[in-house]
Amino acid sequence: MVRATVLRALVLTAVFAAPLAPVTCLGETSDPVPPKATKLAPKATKLPAKATKKLPPELLSLLQQKNMPIHSPILVRVFKEEAELEVWKQDATGRFQILKTYPICRWSGDLGPKLWEGDGQTPEGFYRVTPEQMNPHSNYYLAINIGYPNSFDKANTRDGSFLMIHGDCWSAGCYAMTDEQISEIYSLARDSFLGSRPSFQVQAYPFRLTPANLARHRNSPNLAFWKMLKIGNDHFEATHLEPKVDVCDRRYVFDAQRAPKSPKPVVLNPTGKCPAFVVDPKIARPALEKQRADELEYAKLLEDKVPAAPIYSELDGGMNEAFLARFAERVTLSKKIGLDLAQHPVELLMAAHQRMLASYRPELQAAETRDIAVPAARRADEGIE
Repeated sequence: MVRATVLRALVLTAVFAAPLAPVTCLGETSDPVPPKATKLAPKATKLPAKATKKLPPELLSLLQQKNMPIHSPILVRVFKEEAELEVWKQDATGRFQILKTYPICRWSGDLGPKLWEGDGQTPEGFYRVTPEQMNPHSNYYLAINIGYPNSFDKANTRDGSFLMIHGDCWSAGCYAMTDEQISEIYSLARDSFLGSRPSFQVQAYPFRLTPANLARHRNSPNLAFWKMLKIGNDHFEATHLEPKVDVCDRRYVFDAQRAPKSPKPVVLNPTGKCPAFVVDPKIARPALEKQRADELEYAKLLEDKVPAAPIYSELDGGMNEAFLARFAERVTLSKKIGLDLAQHPVELLMAAHQRMLASYRPELQAAETRDIAVPAARRADEGIE
């Protein structure tokens, strides 16, 4: 066991140290490296200290309090409207428990999935991260490629590349954290790779998929997609077990397995018809109970005619309110209304948007949206048109 752990650590070090594929989030680039060079020349690039940084004592203490082994698996959940990123970690019982919630410094686009390269959207869905997707040489301090497009995205002819969780609080299709935050998240991910799983899951949602939020966004054209994501969300929240994610008939399916007496394994083709499958009762039963309770609450909210959120387009993402004072100059304004007070309902943001405009310096008030988003000196430095 010790030998296996040491070997795994050496392999991971080689992966992190090797030159990685180019990262294009918000203009970030690097020279592409042929696949063979990555494997044959791991010493070509020295691993930066920021990528080997140990977890801070406060976080180590929290792991101990929660009975979470340092190398146990993690799971990341992202919520756009609330502008929050959660790191869950498996405790000694084998269940995932919440470790820490990080306010998101910046995300871009509208509520809804990413559809094509250059649409400015941050992805929504279920993704998987391996060590090869960790970039210790990022122009945005540290970066984690979440793996968009996945098999669902490809089956639905969605494209895009290099969608990240990274530092530096700048976003054009990515989930941007502060450098301090991404340092912790990166270290937690790195340490989890030394455990028994060579990857971790990222669940990206438009908002917390509660009956109240779904009722408020019931007029959105993305509602059916979000209800599909909710099935995986419910499997996780009801059991605290990582859902097994597959795709068939161009839709997500969760925890699919063959029937007990079936002689053949379940084979799921992302674009093919879904075969017959079952879900383990230990997962299906609590998930169904949650689903039924949520449906009753949702129906009651509709009966009570709770206000529906207006449908906006051309939004430009959000920044958690915790960062508004610290990064006021980085608030990006859309042509209509931004979600920069993202934890508040969309319909309450217009007045806040106007107050935000009034608070800017005169030169910022006169600037174009793009000039507010990326200062001229930085655009020139990074070659952004």
